[in-house]
Amino acid sequence: MKLIKRIKRMLTIIATIVMGLLLIVTALLLIYSPGKPIPYLDNNGKQLTGSISEKTFLTIGGVRQGMFIKSKNKDNPVLLYLHGGIPDFFLNGKYPTGLEDYFTVVWWEQRGSGLSYSDEIHAKRISLDQLISDTKELTNYLRDRFEQDKIYLMGRSGGTYIGIHAVAKAPELYHAYIGVGQMSDHLKSERMAYEYMLKEYKDTGHRKMVRKLEASVVADTIPYEYLKLRDKAMHQLGIGTTRDMNSVVTGLFMPSLACTELTLKEKINLWLSKSKSGVHPLWNEMIATNLINKVNEVSVPVYFFHGIYDYTVSYPLAKQYFEMLNAPLKGFYTFNNSAHSPIFEEPQRVKEIFINDILKGETNLADN
Repeated sequence: MKLIKRIKRMLTIIATIVMGLLLIVTALLLIYSPGKPIPYLDNNGKQLTGSISEKTFLTIGGVRQGMFIKSKNKDNPVLLYLHGGIPDFFLNGKYPTGLEDYFTVVWWEQRGSGLSYSDEIHAKRISLDQLISDTKELTNYLRDRFEQDKIYLMGRSGGTYIGIHAVAKAPELYHAYIGVGQMSDHLKSERMAYEYMLKEYKDTGHRKMVRKLEASVVADTIPYEYLKLRDKAMHQLGIGTTRDMNSVVTGLFMPSLACTELTLKEKINLWLSKSKSGVHPLWNEMIATNLINKVNEVSVPVYFFHGIYDYTVSYPLAKQYFEMLNAPLKGFYTFNNSAHSPIFEEPQRVKEIFINDILKGETNLADN
């Protein structure tokens, strides 16, 4: 009986500790989740004249969709950003881009994701045509609101699949297109990434990872078991989101929780939407498409930013696509210290390219 009492007492203590920790974690999350955009301040601590820092919700394509709009001068050119599958505005806390110094940056969270999450939106029913239509509708809203004839469009990763189609269909809306980690022949890209990782893990003697990869071979299809393994394997090798990000948990999940500009509900929706959409809502279409067969010509200047360590989207395949793509002006920019996110990993060079090339309609800083 004494033993039973001791066990009960111990379980009670453990339960109390766990409940206490949960309350502390919940309290911290609420403290870090006011959900209010951080304003830009002048030297006197007042809002910077002409600046804008807001979280906006609009009805686009019949669906309520959210975005952050950030600029130190709202008269600057508008730059609309298309994320790659998970909204990544929160990464600005750890990797500030500084783009709001020169642009009015619109961090749009596309239908079904993050701020635009809804139980009524089924990721598998989201189509490319709908996302292109949404992009054009938002573009026209931004043109009207900021009184600009054209804007700049930048896509990253999966966002490049949407972006390149959008500028091809409606070039009259855009000054230029910027593809960060530009997709091309993505099934081939995944095969190349798989082969690279398998070799690297074999060379370093990581037998457990080798066994898992060999059990999920990427060939004419991409096994589900490989997709569950993919992010972890890439980040451990420094070929994923960023060179220094070795874990999705510490590199993405924790920074998202620390973002004070999101409410707790919005943080939950960010990851809930990601769990439902998988890699990207258009994933099956992406891996079945070689973009050079779909979009081989655009009528606006094109700029590709690509990290040399990027295996999430193949660097050499992006170069091949760039060389085959017809455009009135185009520049390819290799980032030697980046993986999949040059805008976060090498922001100073990105700003230099925007200021000296893109805003001037030139390619002086592009690869030879």
